[in-house]
Amino acid sequence: MKLYDIAHSRAGDKGNTLTLSLIPYDEADYEFLCATITVARVGAHLKDIVSGEITRFELPNISSLLFVCSNALMSGVTTSLTLDTHGKSLSYALLEMEIAR
Repeated sequence: MKLYDIAHSRAGDKGNTLTLSLIPYDEADYEFLCATITVARVGAHLKDIVSGEITRFELPNISSLLFVCSNALMSGVTTSLTLDTHGKSLSYALLEMEIAR
């Protein structure tokens, strides 16, 4: 199945740093996401987009994960020549990850 079958995501940016939130539709899936969606998996999945370090934050009070991705927006909003300078479509790229249940 795809990650979008059990979660949704939001993207944000600050300079050349992308933030991706991952929020399960059902809070009961939060522990599964914590165990399954690692920094290594996100890095491998977004290897052609994110060239810097990825840091994961667990937010159990709101049953969410936050991934902070450095060097992800080709130098940032004001200087990038990419079509999506803010990286908003990258939340959908994350949700395309194949997962096994």
